[in-house]
Amino acid sequence: MLNYAKILVTGAEGQLGKCLKILVGKSANIIFAGKKELDITDANAVYSFFNNHLPQIVINTAAYTQVDGAESNRELAFLVNAEAVKNLAETCKIFGSKLIHISTDYVFDGKAKLPYKETDIPNPITQYGKSKLAGEKQIIQSSLKEYAIVRTSWLYSNFGHNFYKTMLQLAKIKKEISVVDDQQGCPTYAVDLANALLDIATKLTKENSGIYHFCNTGATTWYGFAIAIFEKKQIAIGVHPIATASFPTAAKRPAYSVLDSQKLQEVFHLNIPSWEEGLSECISEG
Repeated sequence: MLNYAKILVTGAEGQLGKCLKILVGKSANIIFAGKKELDITDANAVYSFFNNHLPQIVINTAAYTQVDGAESNRELAFLVNAEAVKNLAETCKIFGSKLIHISTDYVFDGKAKLPYKETDIPNPITQYGKSKLAGEKQIIQSSLKEYAIVRTSWLYSNFGHNFYKTMLQLAKIKKEISVVDDQQGCPTYAVDLANALLDIATKLTKENSGIYHFCNTGATTWYGFAIAIFEKKQIAIGVHPIATASFPTAAKRPAYSVLDSQKLQEVFHLNIPSWEEGLSECISEG
């Protein structure tokens, strides 16, 4: 599927990077680079890496993803999520490489009542969301001809730090937990996103370049997600719904961040599983 293109995956040590690595195996045409191999915040290092490896497509999964941490580490969040993206976009332009970049539902303020489309105006309410939106703008302002900005939401897998793994860890030490039930979104299985990114990589052109949304279909709350996890894993634990106000965090979460993935489905001819199907697949592979 990918034997005609040389692909660079940045952020190789993150959950999405690891999911991509599992899917492609030991393909000689795909380079996986973590921070040790490539510090994307260093423009000279990025240029040198491109000059040595000449990637035709870059899938940027590297990001500062600590939503609460970004409130007090704004400079670091913007360095990784915006300035580093500028480095990649400008270098892709020099070498004629395509760029697929991962963004987030947190570019929206959560005031919508219907799933967000790509044409909806972003209005992030967190430093994390602001830094990710700044990264999107860097790509657009670079005038790179072939790119896809893919916004996703509530990403989880058997790797890294995520809600799914946190719930399983809590179940080992607690008989009862409380989970927020007034934030609505869509859990997205990272392997489903990884599959979509590899498909996009084979079909991306100047004509279809732009912003896209990808999440598993359907919607739920964090409480609903937790209930589904425990039911599918057959774990007996008391789960109590609580309001966001009862669980204060440094960063204010959007109350509604469901994404509409229809554009991506139509342009790239992809079938996207429901979030329940994604969860079942994650459990079966875990």
